[in-house]
Amino acid sequence: MRALSPASIAPPFARYSHGVALPAGVRLVRTSGQLGAAPDGTVPDGAEAQADICFRNIAAILAEAEMVPANVCHLSAYVTDRVHMTGYMAARDRFIGSVPVLPSSTLVIVSGFTRPEFVVEVEVWAAVAG
Repeated sequence: MRALSPASIAPPFARYSHGVALPAGVRLVRTSGQLGAAPDGTVPDGAEAQADICFRNIAAILAEAEMVPANVCHLSAYVTDRVHMTGYMAARDRFIGSVPVLPSSTLVIVSGFTRPEFVVEVEVWAAVAG
């Protein structure tokens, strides 16, 4: 993967790349949106705790595909209010850690999810050679 951040446009607002170029022949994984429900069905309060669960779920999905967070080339996240952006971004930054190429990213404020206690949802695209 190669980060695309042209000098002719404003730099990213946070830890992401404006674009990511994938080489030919990569294997892709696309996750469904993950909500912050723990394995026992409980939903913690707050975006950060819910996003941590989202990212744990995504890590498990990637592991099943023999991938890791460094393989993520794009993140899409949805929060129900601007106040949830900080908590989501803290969890996201822990998830991507020190990956060699920051993924591209989209963060959208939505009116809600399937249940009112959910405040964040995250989905990713990941890629690995062959």
